[in-house]
Amino acid sequence: MRPLVVGLTGSIGAGKSEALKAFAAAGAATLSADAVARDLSVRGGPVAKAAARALGPSALAADGSLHRPRVAAAVFKDAAARRRLEKATHPLISRELERRLARARRPVAVVDAPLLFEAGLARRFDLTVCVSAPAAVRLSRAARRDRSSRAEVRARERAQWPQARKVALSDVVIFNGGSRAALRRAVAEYQRAFELLAQGRGGSK
Repeated sequence: MRPLVVGLTGSIGAGKSEALKAFAAAGAATLSADAVARDLSVRGGPVAKAAARALGPSALAADGSLHRPRVAAAVFKDAAARRRLEKATHPLISRELERRLARARRPVAVVDAPLLFEAGLARRFDLTVCVSAPAAVRLSRAARRDRSSRAEVRARERAQWPQARKVALSDVVIFNGGSRAALRRAVAEYQRAFELLAQGRGGSK
């Protein structure tokens, strides 16, 4: 039986990873598109090969795996390169996510997909959730987490859609401008609601 599949997104520093952990603690099966991409980016992996075809051999590290910092720096500066990379790699990541979702044994599965809307993935999910936070809070969190300057964080954020656009398109918005405890409480409430929805649909789409 297919679970109710929820797509989780949000801008850089909004707290998607913390929300995903909270959904797991509340009983959801959880997946991360970034984690799947990393799994496929090892030497000889399909994402590593596709990135090299899209961007050239500089996309690979000396060991043949994807050189993530180099690729990130290249695509944040070049929109055309970013589109080539996304076209080459997103279908591979999506197929692997579907395979892993097929193995989920809980009524609700939550997938952290940072580019959910940008990559046109919303139709793959039963519901979409956006984690939001004030811009100053997001910038501070991301700069501290990644040991980056705020200017670097802003440059990365410009490669994604504005938070307001993601909020407008999402079925559910979880505000994360406060404490982790408040986020966990909000996520637990939505998880209970999602479980009721899953029960009402008989576990199938």
